[in-house]
Amino acid sequence: MSTTETRAPLAAPAGKARRDPAARARRTLVYVLLTLGLIVTVAPFLWMALSSFKTQRELGASPPVWWPSEWTLDNFRELLDRMDVGQALFNSLLVAVFVTVCNLLFCSMLGYALAKLNFAGKRPIFGIVLGALMVPGNLMLLPMFVMMSAMGLIDSYAALILPFAAGAFGVFLMRQFIQAIPDELLEAARMDGAREWYIFWRIVLPLVKPALATLSIFVFLGSWNNFLWPLVATNDPGKYTLPVALATFATDPTQADGSNGVLMAGAFLVVLPVLLVFVLLQRFFTQGIATAGLK
Repeated sequence: MSTTETRAPLAAPAGKARRDPAARARRTLVYVLLTLGLIVTVAPFLWMALSSFKTQRELGASPPVWWPSEWTLDNFRELLDRMDVGQALFNSLLVAVFVTVCNLLFCSMLGYALAKLNFAGKRPIFGIVLGALMVPGNLMLLPMFVMMSAMGLIDSYAALILPFAAGAFGVFLMRQFIQAIPDELLEAARMDGAREWYIFWRIVLPLVKPALATLSIFVFLGSWNNFLWPLVATNDPGKYTLPVALATFATDPTQADGSNGVLMAGAFLVVLPVLLVFVLLQRFFTQGIATAGLK
């Protein structure tokens, strides 16, 4: 005998139905908080960028004008007339690029040695690296100045580059990434007759590209924005980096009086190269942060 059964459609669990509004409310709250955080973070940079293209009338308008009604490059022209922007920009690029390249090379070399090589004093050296991470950077200003002065390097590019040619953070970062490379891979290369420099250059470095990109962003950003040490180590305006030159211009009442637009244009020039570097290396930077979170 056959029977015909009528099945009612499955209903969603009552508990889930009750949870959905609460989950949507929490998700909406998170989005609102993230949006507010984004506005608070981006608003000063957006104001600076827009103000660099405003006229003096709009800069002093009340209430403030966010979007310029007429775009002008007069602030940039005036900045170029009043400051030696080209020289300051060259100094900043030179120092930042050399410091970044030196850190990528030296930190990766020492990180490789601490991660994959066995030698006497390995553990004490790594302990010194960890200890250096805990020392405030400003505490080293006086010893670095005395050292550079004794070497006769004050007012030179070497004084701006050498103290930051390798950093404890970079060594620690590269050591942690290189340590994740399988030892079997390196042993196989050694059994095939590869020397340590070949292994480091042709095997290790290609495998830690995300770490190199992450380190390059951090080092370039820190070197580009470094203000206190270039101010201490240089007295010659021809060796001023862009932040120091802009700060010197801003504190000179004979130059910066009534030149808010010029200062905004200078600040915009300081920020622009950092944004370009981050945009170019964003993919590797994100990959490096994600990989670091899995270790």
